[in-house]
Amino acid sequence: MGLLWQGIHRLASLRLTLVLLLLLALGVWLALRSELRTTWTLVVPLALVAINLSASLLVSPVFRRHPGLLVFHLALLTILLLVTAGRLTYLNGHVDVATGQAFEGRLTVQDGGPWHAGALASVSFVNEGFIIDYSPGQRRDRTHNRVSWQDASGERHTMVIGDNTPLVREGYRFYTTHNKGFAPIFIWEPADGSRPQRGSVHLPSYPLNDYRQAAEWTPPGAEQALWVMLEIEEEVLPADQVAHFRAPEAHHLLLRFDNNRQILRPGDGVEMAEGYLTYMGLTTWMGYRVYYDWTIHWLFAAAALGVAGLGWHYWAKYNRRPWRPRYVESETLRHRGAQTDAGVPTGDDTRASLPSRQG
Repeated sequence: MGLLWQGIHRLASLRLTLVLLLLLALGVWLALRSELRTTWTLVVPLALVAINLSASLLVSPVFRRHPGLLVFHLALLTILLLVTAGRLTYLNGHVDVATGQAFEGRLTVQDGGPWHAGALASVSFVNEGFIIDYSPGQRRDRTHNRVSWQDASGERHTMVIGDNTPLVREGYRFYTTHNKGFAPIFIWEPADGSRPQRGSVHLPSYPLNDYRQAAEWTPPGAEQALWVMLEIEEEVLPADQVAHFRAPEAHHLLLRFDNNRQILRPGDGVEMAEGYLTYMGLTTWMGYRVYYDWTIHWLFAAAALGVAGLGWHYWAKYNRRPWRPRYVESETLRHRGAQTDAGVPTGDDTRASLPSRQG
């Protein structure tokens, strides 16, 4: 038992605290500068700091004398543990969903903790369309994206989300981003007579890539890739006035495959070796940022508890020992009064009674 208590005392060392804080700072720096997965460079220092703080709470008598300080450090320990758990189970990702299409539980890009075990595959919603306000100079303002989904009972729900107003499903938070653009819609009829399929091509983000609206696309079940470029014949976002993001009405597609070059407008089709392709029209797509961290609300509660504990500690401290006790002021005034009655000048009177020195 004595060896155990001695070990706990060593774990509570302030020198060890300093070393661990430096290690945590290094982990944060690596996480900010590295493009590789840096979960463990943060988790390990956080866990060690939590162990050091736990040992301090056990052996330090100051926490038993000051309950407010104890509450603050317990809240700090809770925050450390929650951040550690959050880094092990978080998920960040991005996905693009065309207007009128549904998100089906798969992300285009994602990065998450090794212990993430959420239910993203069961999340589904439909992008019903969006409006983006632009100020003169093509400055993006607010985004209003209408989405819909069905709950477990089959009831349909709708809401408007944006860059700061997320759709929350199964703990996942979906935010709109500046990444959005146009998407040509096609109907592909395979030459073997199989079922026609509908597909879309997400062109590069607009207006960031306004002169590079081209992409390669392979029809469903086909082997030949197509090169598709959108030619816009009108000004979509005038730079000198307020505007709204929208798909252009006046446009055409430039389609290339093998040595063929075709210009398509809505309703036009082209015969290919593997099937028949019909251009149906142009829609838009929205890029979503997806974030998952179950610790968010618990972190807020722990932080609020820590602030309350620290406030309790300082209130008790200064309420018990005022900054300038009243009895000190009264004793000082009484002493000065006694000196004046006895004919002894005070400090101010002494300076006033000194003879002036004549040059």
